[in-house]
Amino acid sequence: TNTFTGTLKIGDSTMIVNNDGIRIGDNVLPSSSILMSVNRTYNTTTTRYGYYSSLDNQGSGTIYGVWSDVNNNLSTGGDRYGFYGVGGSVSNTSGTSIGVIGIARGNTGSNVYGIYGSTSGGSSFKYAGWFQGNVIVTGTLSKAAGSFKIDHPLDPANKYLVHSFVESPDMMNVYNGNVTTDGNGDAVVTLPDYFDALNKDFRYQLTVIGQFAQVIVSQKISGNQFSIRTDIPNVEVSWQVTGVRKDAYAEAHRIKVEPDKPIAEKGLYLHPVELGLSETKQLHYEMHKNAELERERVENESIRGQ
Repeated sequence: TNTFTGTLKIGDSTMIVNNDGIRIGDNVLPSSSILMSVNRTYNTTTTRYGYYSSLDNQGSGTIYGVWSDVNNNLSTGGDRYGFYGVGGSVSNTSGTSIGVIGIARGNTGSNVYGIYGSTSGGSSFKYAGWFQGNVIVTGTLSKAAGSFKIDHPLDPANKYLVHSFVESPDMMNVYNGNVTTDGNGDAVVTLPDYFDALNKDFRYQLTVIGQFAQVIVSQKISGNQFSIRTDIPNVEVSWQVTGVRKDAYAEAHRIKVEPDKPIAEKGLYLHPVELGLSETKQLHYEMHKNAELERERVENESIRGQ
């Protein structure tokens, strides 16, 4: 074991170790706000890593490339960030900037998650993930429930407005609008120019507005339009059409409405407590628990070290 305090020159890097922490790099001004700093300025076209961790476990135990635990049981205020990633800067004019990349690999029978987030404790405002901006999912998004949440139009400073998603076993698109029939009781509803290419298995709903009249679909959808007819002229009609997606991705990835659970997940539940069961029946409960136990172990060792 070597003990070192002060300044050490290592090649073209400088290491500073003092009561503020450890600084390594070509610009290592000590700062009491950073426990360990690795800093270097590059002018290169190749890949560089500020920190690289490579572990290989030939056994069945759990290994962590990086373990970050930020905690203060004595404080009731302040923010805690287990990991804070910033990619790029406002001066970037080309290339891609990414704050965090998560890639997981596995083989048949293994669970693979690029990024896994969970919450415990805290107030009613708990989010396993929070995205400030647009989100793209190239695969299938599965959820227990869904809603939109906006500032309430009538009281935006004090309330939210929340609506549930409309769910369907089909990969369904919904289109609607109003149209008024002419002097002969006829009207043509024009749909988007991509409608026929995107949809199949059409369904229609028609509602007369402002008066009593009969209305029918006089001509089904063809060429991105359909026709309606009322038994009297000049009638306003509210219409709704639904279609099931038939684009290439939807045809190749139909949602299986009632899939069997994989063998490893049988007898486990996404929401066991809501079903009146023990939380130990939750899918990946052990992963949750092991992470908590490991956090407590590291925390206790830290306390004993003090």
